[in-house]
Amino acid sequence: MSTQNTNTETLLELLSLKGGSEARTDEDIFVGHTPPQARDRVFGGQVLGQSVMAAYRTLEGDRPIHSMHGYFLRAGDARLPITFGVERLRDGRSFSARRVHAYQNGVPILSMIASFQEHSAGLDHQDTMPEGIPDPESLPTTADLIGEIDHPVAQEFAFNRPFDIRYVGEPLYFQQPTDRRAVNAVWMKTTAPMPDDDALHRAALAYASDYTLLEPILRRHGLTWITRGMSVASLDHAMWWHRPFRVDEWLLYVQESPSASGARGLGTGRIFNRAGQLVASVAQEGMLRLPGED
Repeated sequence: MSTQNTNTETLLELLSLKGGSEARTDEDIFVGHTPPQARDRVFGGQVLGQSVMAAYRTLEGDRPIHSMHGYFLRAGDARLPITFGVERLRDGRSFSARRVHAYQNGVPILSMIASFQEHSAGLDHQDTMPEGIPDPESLPTTADLIGEIDHPVAQEFAFNRPFDIRYVGEPLYFQQPTDRRAVNAVWMKTTAPMPDDDALHRAALAYASDYTLLEPILRRHGLTWITRGMSVASLDHAMWWHRPFRVDEWLLYVQESPSASGARGLGTGRIFNRAGQLVASVAQEGMLRLPGED
């Protein structure tokens, strides 16, 4: 099996939660794991994607997720399993609501509320996809950019991530950006085909939506991911799914930051398929502290 297929299989495996054994009268319980990785902290997008799948496991019928709002409460430990408790808040005529808590060591690391809706007809409009974006095939892969760096995190990003991420502009791995506008754009898709399961595609997009969303803030202030002494952490994450899509086909993730203040920065994103349809919108606030800041 190729490395690309293995990476996608890893994504599918972590999204395949197991039924848990904890006895709770108010929650449906599922258990997820973190694949072996170079870092001790769980990637936030993983917890988002797994929480989405946990909520899906409690639904009946065809009700795709259309929105979720979550708070990252504690850093996740990659060495421990994650328990997901799902509370069935409401099942109405057209909508269902679920609250999901992701637990480690008996305390929540993420708290999320998600809403699901039966397919319905209605008004339809959208923002237009930006023009002049180069095709993803013309852009370097992460392996092209950092694959020769002998560091476990660089090697993981270059070869072991389940998504192929290609920057439209300057990547922020090591060099300070010359363009200080608070914008960022990447093409992304899974490294191998995914099953024809809409829930998996929506959960996988939640996973990928956490990759680069705070980078417009870094660009605006001339920072990179290796800025010495910088501390970055995601605080919350909101996402809205608008139209059907596939994560194994190229998606354009366009991001910007309207504000940063009080050691927090806001990143917003729009995700388009290659046909120009707006398939999802995202927002996230992150904590960013530099050396000498309280």
